[in-house]
Amino acid sequence: MPVTAETQAILDLRAGVPPFNGLTREKAREAMAVLRPEGELEPVAQVFEMAIPGPAGGIPAWSYLPTDDTRDLPTVVYFHGGGWVSGSLDSHDALCRALCNRTGMSVLSVQYRLAPEDRYPAAAEDAYAAVAWINSTNNQLGTRSECVAVAGDSAGGNLAAVVSQMTRDRGGPRIDSQILIYPVTDFNFETESYRVNGCGEYGLTEAAMRRCWDLYLNDDSEGAQPYASPLQAADLENLPRSLTITAEYDPLRDEGEAYAAALGAAGNQSACTRYDGVIHGFVSAFEAVPEGSQALDQIAAELRATFGMD
Repeated sequence: MPVTAETQAILDLRAGVPPFNGLTREKAREAMAVLRPEGELEPVAQVFEMAIPGPAGGIPAWSYLPTDDTRDLPTVVYFHGGGWVSGSLDSHDALCRALCNRTGMSVLSVQYRLAPEDRYPAAAEDAYAAVAWINSTNNQLGTRSECVAVAGDSAGGNLAAVVSQMTRDRGGPRIDSQILIYPVTDFNFETESYRVNGCGEYGLTEAAMRRCWDLYLNDDSEGAQPYASPLQAADLENLPRSLTITAEYDPLRDEGEAYAAALGAAGNQSACTRYDGVIHGFVSAFEAVPEGSQALDQIAAELRATFGMD
């Protein structure tokens, strides 16, 4: 189907923005604000700012709570998108608030280290540290430390997939569910979705993704490592149940769907939904793009089913 009217309005808004691969990292980080919903932020019961112990010092994080009584709440650890180079707690504030309210769960948004100041595997190690912290010490927030899901969009979806492999490989902590929103799963630009969607007509481009990978990796050879490209893992067995969300007009569509299929083929519970007529980043634009709101409802239903909250 053609792009939706709401999606076209976003593309028109972005038409005057220089391509990511031509921006300085400072300008790239400013550009993340383009897809943020406008207007008042959705209220939640509580928001706490904190620093989680990490391998290179404190990892900034915001904890969103939907109620004052948190004793029985699972936690969704959220990793923002931005190509491992941009994105922040602020850029995904609206999305995390909506996720908190729609799930009725605690959401912990994590500001992992960004490239090129801190290259691979810094972001992945921060993601692992955040999940480990929830499992061992989250009682200070009063939630159920044994009930944890991970979620993320784009590069954050990559980190959610990677940390699910890391926790399996390292013997814990337990993750119950992984929510992968148009995730980066492979250092590979030869897919059909890159060919038809990556030339600039639909926002995210192949050139921009090449630039992100260049800034993230120390060397191209690292792109074959599963903690950079989770689709490259030799063993995908015994991973958490997953829901993968993809967009029709997204260069990353095929690698996200390939990873979901590979998870299922390895014996894991794996579901995948492609949203037609939309582009990379549509979930962050959930207030303007109806499919983004529908995807959030689907994600919330999956998480509530995971933890028996329906």
